[in-house]
Formats: sequence, C-alpha cells, structure tokens
Amino acid sequence: MKIEDVLNKTCLIGLSYINTNGDLLKQAQYAGTVIKVDAEEGMTVKLMAIDPTKTETPNFHIPPSLEAWFIAPKGHYKNAEHHIDIVDPDYFVTWDIVKKKDDTEEGQQEWWEWHPQSQAPRVN
Repeated sequence: MKIEDVLNKTCLIGLSYINTNGDLLKQAQYAGTVIKVDAEEGMTVKLMAIDPTKTETPNFHIPPSLEAWFIAPKGHYKNAEHHIDIVDPDYFVTWDIVKKKDDTEEGQQEWWEWHPQSQAPRVN
C-alpha cells in the first residue's frame, strides 16, 4: 500500500495516550475521511461532525506511517462517548501516543512520540 492509496478513504482512528511509566492515561476515537496526504507532513483527516448542530468540522493530522493502517471489517461502528457513528469504514488507524518527559513545568512544551500499533485491532 502507498500513502496515496488512503486519499479519500474513510477511517476510524483509535488513539491511546500513555505516560512515561507505560500507564494508559486515556483513549480517544475519531472518524473521518482522508483529504490530504504527504509523505513528510502526514495525513489530514476531515473529521465527521461530532456536534450535529455545527456545520464546520475540524481536520485532524496524523503521521505518514502506514504501519498503523488496517483494512476495517464491514460493520456499523458506534461510540457514544466519542460521538462516533460510521458504517463500513475503509480502515482502522491505531496509534500509541507516548509522553516522553514527566517533569514539564507549567507553560513549557510537552514532548510526545507517536508509535503505530503493529497489530490489527480486534472487533467485538
């Protein structure tokens, strides 16, 4: 698969935020359509409307690695907490976002690294 292959494809994105000790801080899910790809800058995903009263939806940027992309099984995926409702997405995208430094002072830059999950997510 090439990076251009995901352009205009739908995806369900799963993110796991992990602290420096390896403990899970939180998880998040997003869904949308890839609207731009760049081998250096990454991919831009136009998110689905989280709030149905708003007409403008944000873009979300993810790294250009295809290691985190898996063909999604057909199905209807809903997650009320994250306002996800998508039918038959093309891909699942899964990343661990790892905090690199614990002692960041208030107002200072925090450092995080994105690591692609290498195993396809399981669907229950």
